[in-house]
Amino acid sequence: MTEAPKPEWWFYHLSRTTLEQAAAPLMQKCLEVGWRVLAVSPNPERRAALDAFLWTFDERTFLPHGQAEAPGLDPSRQPILLTDKVENVNTANALFLMDGTTAPVDAPYTRCMVMFDDGDHDTRSLARQQFKAAKDAGLVTRYFQQTGSGGWKEAGV
Repeated sequence: MTEAPKPEWWFYHLSRTTLEQAAAPLMQKCLEVGWRVLAVSPNPERRAALDAFLWTFDERTFLPHGQAEAPGLDPSRQPILLTDKVENVNTANALFLMDGTTAPVDAPYTRCMVMFDDGDHDTRSLARQQFKAAKDAGLVTRYFQQTGSGGWKEAGV
């Protein structure tokens, strides 16, 4: 019997931009490599803001997405699904955890991305716990800090 692949855990420490501004280019990169995305936040205002931002962040294109609770939407068909549940209904490869959402370290994704804001002590603390759990489970963990220009620099932890 073949062992299921283990997810990589990547952590994004925001300090310069909004979560929407940081997440959209990362989601775009996921789509470019053929992945689907599940973006989870318990905050309906965050999901609405991300929904609006994904339509307009790049004037040359848009990122195809939908909110799970939208009337008539088939969540399974969404390349990027915005939701409040960590349920892989769109067969996503990438899981974006936002606003303190957590997932089991063995979640069935290729990559789990935890996004947290420097100014939010609670989500920063939850991200640390999630990092420790993934590290203790022997999984690949990477930690990125935002640069002054809003890009990312990998930092050793």
